[in-house]
Amino acid sequence: MTSHTEQPAITVLGLGPMGRALAGAFLDAGLRTTVWNRTPGRDRELVERGAVSAPSPEEAVTASRLTVICVVNYDAVDAIARRGAVTDALKGRTVVNLTADTPDRARDTAAWAAEHGIGYLDGAIMTPTTTIGTPAGVFLHSGPEELYLRHRPVLDALGGTHTHLGEDIGRAAAYDIALLDIFWTAMAGYAHALAVARAEGVTAQELAPFAKGIGTILPPLFEQAAEEVDNGVFSGEVNPITSAASSMAHIVHTSEAHGIDAGVMRAAEGLARRAIGRGHSRDGFLRVTELLNPR
Repeated sequence: MTSHTEQPAITVLGLGPMGRALAGAFLDAGLRTTVWNRTPGRDRELVERGAVSAPSPEEAVTASRLTVICVVNYDAVDAIARRGAVTDALKGRTVVNLTADTPDRARDTAAWAAEHGIGYLDGAIMTPTTTIGTPAGVFLHSGPEELYLRHRPVLDALGGTHTHLGEDIGRAAAYDIALLDIFWTAMAGYAHALAVARAEGVTAQELAPFAKGIGTILPPLFEQAAEEVDNGVFSGEVNPITSAASSMAHIVHTSEAHGIDAGVMRAAEGLARRAIGRGHSRDGFLRVTELLNPR
C-alpha cells in the first residue's frame, strides 16, 4: 500500500473551468493534489473530493515537486509566479504551464524560469474541459525532453494523448495558435453562413445537416494542402483559384445585399485576386499562403 509520503503529488494553480478539470483528473488518478486559486471558494468541490487547499501560491508549490499552472493568460501567470516568495518556492521544482498565450511569451517565461533555477515545460490543451481525464483529451508539450519524460507519468493522469513537440519551448504555443486559428476562423465562417442563410429564409437547423457535410470534406483537403504548401506546388486542376474567387464574390454580393458585413470574405477574395494578378490563375487557393507568409 502506498504511504502518504510516497503518494505522487501535484500542485494546480488556477481553478477556472479547465484548472478544476485538471485537478479533478489528478484526484481521480489517486494523486495527492494541492490547489490554489486567486478567487476563494472555487476549490470547495475539489476539497470535498480530497484536494488540499493552500492559503497562498507559495505554500501550494512547496507541497509538490511538480506544479501545473492553468490561468487565463501569461499576464496572470506572471502575477502569480513572478513574485519573490513564489519564485523562491519554485526554485529546484518544475512548472508545467498549460496556460494559452503566444510562443514569444512562452520563451520569455522559460528564460525567467532558467534564470531562477526552475524547471519549465510549456504546453497546450487542445480539447474541451469535458475531455480531461478521458481518452479524448489532447495535450501538446514542448521543452527539455528529459524533464518531460521525468514527469510524463504524472501528466498521464490527465488521460488522452500527450505529444512532446521538441525542445523549442515555444513550439506547443505555436501549434496552439495555428490550430485555434483554424477553429475560430471556421466558427466565424459558420456564424456568417447562418446569418446569410437566415436572411434568405433558411433556418440554422435546416442548414446544419448540409454544413456538417461541408465539414467532412475538409480533413482530406487539409492533408493534401499541407503537402502542397510544404512542397510549394499548388495544384488548381480540380478547383482553380479563379473559381474560388468567383464563389467568394457571390458570397460577398449576397451578404451585402442583405446588409450583412462581408469583410472577412472580402479579405479572402482580395487575397485570391492578388494571387491571380501575380500569374497564379491556374493554381489552387492555398497559393495565398505565400502571400501571407512569403518564403
